[in-house]
Amino acid sequence: VSGGRAMSFQSIVHLSLDSPAHAICVLGMEISLDISRCAPKKCESFTVRASPRVLIDISGTVITGKEDAVICRTLSSTMHVLVRMASPSLSVDEDKVLVSYYRPNEEVPTATAVLYLTGIEVSLEADIYRDGQFEVPSDKQAKKKWVWGPSGWGAILLVNCSPTDVSQLRDKTNKEFLDEMKNLSQMTLTVQGPSCILKNYRLVLHTSEEEAEKARVYWAQKDAFGAFELVLGPGRHCHALGPLENHQKETFYVEATEFPSASFSGLISFSASLVEESRDLLIPEIPTYKDTVVFRVAPCIFTPSTQMPLEVYLCRELQLQGFVSSVTELSEKSNSQVASVYEDPSRLGRWLQDEMAFCYTQGPHKTVSFVLDTPRALELEDFPMKYSLSPGVGYVTRRTEDHRVASLDSIGNVMVSPPVKAQGKEYPLGRVLIGSSFYPSAEGRTMSRSLRDFLCAQQVQVPVELFSDWLMTGHVDEFMCFVPVDAKSEDKKGFRLLMASPSSCYELFQEKQEEGYGEAALFEEVRADQLLSNGREARTIDQLLADESLRKQNNYVERCLGLNRAVLKRELGLVEEDIIDVPQLFCLEQLTNVPSDQQTPKLLARAYFPNMLRMIVMGTNLGIPKPFGPQIKGICCLEGKIRQLLQPLGLMCTFIDDFDCYLTDVGDFCPCANVRRVPFAFKWWKMVP
Repeated sequence: VSGGRAMSFQSIVHLSLDSPAHAICVLGMEISLDISRCAPKKCESFTVRASPRVLIDISGTVITGKEDAVICRTLSSTMHVLVRMASPSLSVDEDKVLVSYYRPNEEVPTATAVLYLTGIEVSLEADIYRDGQFEVPSDKQAKKKWVWGPSGWGAILLVNCSPTDVSQLRDKTNKEFLDEMKNLSQMTLTVQGPSCILKNYRLVLHTSEEEAEKARVYWAQKDAFGAFELVLGPGRHCHALGPLENHQKETFYVEATEFPSASFSGLISFSASLVEESRDLLIPEIPTYKDTVVFRVAPCIFTPSTQMPLEVYLCRELQLQGFVSSVTELSEKSNSQVASVYEDPSRLGRWLQDEMAFCYTQGPHKTVSFVLDTPRALELEDFPMKYSLSPGVGYVTRRTEDHRVASLDSIGNVMVSPPVKAQGKEYPLGRVLIGSSFYPSAEGRTMSRSLRDFLCAQQVQVPVELFSDWLMTGHVDEFMCFVPVDAKSEDKKGFRLLMASPSSCYELFQEKQEEGYGEAALFEEVRADQLLSNGREARTIDQLLADESLRKQNNYVERCLGLNRAVLKRELGLVEEDIIDVPQLFCLEQLTNVPSDQQTPKLLARAYFPNMLRMIVMGTNLGIPKPFGPQIKGICCLEGKIRQLLQPLGLMCTFIDDFDCYLTDVGDFCPCANVRRVPFAFKWWKMVP
């Protein structure tokens, strides 16, 4: 700014020999000095010196004033010198740059131009290196990007998963609210510089209107302990801070309000803009500097059954005593807690697994477990699970489009594999498996686009689509599950995939028939009234093997399973040795318990005897539906086969004896329980999607 004391931010300063120039330099900003325009005639070289706080860059050579170094260069018509400040100035014009011009062969400068600098700091920082530190990065542009991978960077936001709505937090005590705030991601705003300069400016914290709908930013009020003001959020995308002081450090607490989705990338940027206020009413204010930091909303992560259990949630009101007591015993063996859930009698417990899943979300400072609920009963204002959760476990509702009873559009139709490597790519958090119809048809059912897009948008557990529309409920957990392999065995994958197999069931029955046990009957231990209510009858091995219709139905099921087997091997990088065939028969029936307008002529597969694939995996302890298979020498041959397959892998099998739990309207017993598991040790941000 030649010729006067007016001071403002500039990216280019033209030096003058007539009078000193003055400029404000924000830390992180570069000023380009035009030194050739004022150079005296016949001068061919120049030197640059600066105060200790100033960094000078000429053609890539950087010196600091602290080094008391002088750069000498030959003048050219396009010569520019870049100037930066290393720290804020304590007073106005405290720092300076001197440019001296020389004629050939002369040691005394012909003239010297002076630039007086006032350094100020305006810095918006977050934990971009995910180590709990909020230092200004050497590259101020780094925080404007978000980079995946082990050497990546970028700040992380957690979604508020609290079952209590944020508006209700106002009713909490100051300490409770303070504790809630400490769990949020932090963002710090630092302003430093001479107060006489700062008083001409104001600071505005802002984001876009669209991004303001996805997050909330709180600010601690200085005059009231534990009181927080909502400064940015839905309907509020900018906030002007009060008068600036010579040293000011503000901490903001930030949370996201929703997970990434098809319409939301998960990236949210916040900016602090320094605005110069005009003293002339005819001249508008002007933004002079902006610092921006980008956050990514942490994804919703599903845990596979191979992760250790923390807590089992049970519907005790169902009075399935054999089931409840067996699962409680399994929980004790695996050192996990049992939590009871209040049951709405009209919903029969199916919702506990069909409509919800335990997930977690994670930032560098905190990991939060929560229930992701996809309720079908929209008229219910309160969801029982919400009030049964242990302290610290969150609850998130995600509406789906399809509310039919037998719907693939639910979170119960989602499973996740253990960590795998397939087709040269690592999936350290496994892959989400979703059931689908594979092809469009008038009677086909498929997962809604919104739920499918939601799963894809999380990016860290890339979905795999499986064919499940041939099943009565249409959920993938009806024909497969994963179990952990004993860590002592030298197993590279650390898990096995169990798949339903009608052919292995027929092989087993054939073997027993050849051994002379053809008269042993399925369901021999089950009461006649229980069989009647489930549409089943006690049948011998001979009768089952002679039933051609049942065999045709299971040949069809086998083909459906074969399609899925091929997909799973390809997409999860599995070989045959990783898969265990579990003997299981199915039968084809009409869709039951649905309104007439949802009834279709298409027959769907349902487990013929209690579905052993719908087991509860509690570490190496497995709770398996008792199949009530043919008794041979007092032992169920199906149970014997399962033990023969799984016990050598270090897995302990407990068969849960409560027939009414399996095939009645309540459905298979798994929907009456849900397990919260230990999150992955691997940090999601270290992977490359």
